[in-house]
Amino acid sequence: MRRYFAAKAELASLKEQLEAARQAAGEAIGAFYDPRLNTEHAAELQRWHRLKREMVALMQRAEAWGRAASEADRRDSSESEEWQSFERRADALFGRE
Repeated sequence: MRRYFAAKAELASLKEQLEAARQAAGEAIGAFYDPRLNTEHAAELQRWHRLKREMVALMQRAEAWGRAASEADRRDSSESEEWQSFERRADALFGRE
């Protein structure tokens, strides 16, 4: 997640710079943020898009990891409940209640 937040901070800084440049140039949003039309800032715009894609990929990876951990927790909980049930039945069978 460190990389996600680093990319998010870099993206925010880049967006701030680009927006300042757009306002200074008096350009329309659509034309300015299209790297095919704005060759002066094309490299920064492409970096902006790469950062956004990286953030999406990192978040998807974190969500998958979270789902896997949650499923493992559910399995562990289920196994623990099964064991407790077994212990109660054994205690009842051997008169330890």
